Amino acid sequence: MALTTLDAKTALVVIDLQRGIVALPTVHPASEIVQRSVVLLDAFRRHGLPVVLVNVAAGAPGRTDQGRHTGDFPAGFADLLPELKQQPSDHLVTKRTWGAFTNTDLAAYLREQGVTQVVLVGVATSIGVESTARYASELGLNVTLVVDAMTDMNADAHANSITRIFPRLGETGTTQEVLDLLESSRA
Repeated sequence: MALTTLDAKTALVVIDLQRGIVALPTVHPASEIVQRSVVLLDAFRRHGLPVVLVNVAAGAPGRTDQGRHTGDFPAGFADLLPELKQQPSDHLVTKRTWGAFTNTDLAAYLREQGVTQVVLVGVATSIGVESTARYASELGLNVTLVVDAMTDMNADAHANSITRIFPRLGETGTTQEVLDLLESSRA
């Protein structure tokens, strides 16, 4: 873990903390991931930094070996958790692919806000979080991955993302490390 700094204009991007996703069996208790994410949400909002809440409402078309959900999800599946306390100032991104940038307005929104760094949390580590991190990195954004505020449905996939992929896409750290940097850089 090598979290060094937060840029002046850093956005928190919360991936798929919604009813249908957190109801799935995960490696780490979803309640702990939600709790840590809420702490970060509160801190980013308190400091007037951009907050992006991402949900997934459908699957992308195409064939895979494991099959793919290509239609709409059941009613309520995409509803954000009430614990996130969605605010009018939060930017909502509804995606239909793994990553939060593809076919959404996320890149344009971050550009308009002058964001140079994103802090990512959510579910699933190897799917929505990793796909979003890859795209953010490709856009030239500084990427911070809060590894104790994310989980996956597969332990091996989670570990692979955290140990092999994320260190190549950005900096990794804990919720407390992000909070400490947020407080010290905004004091």
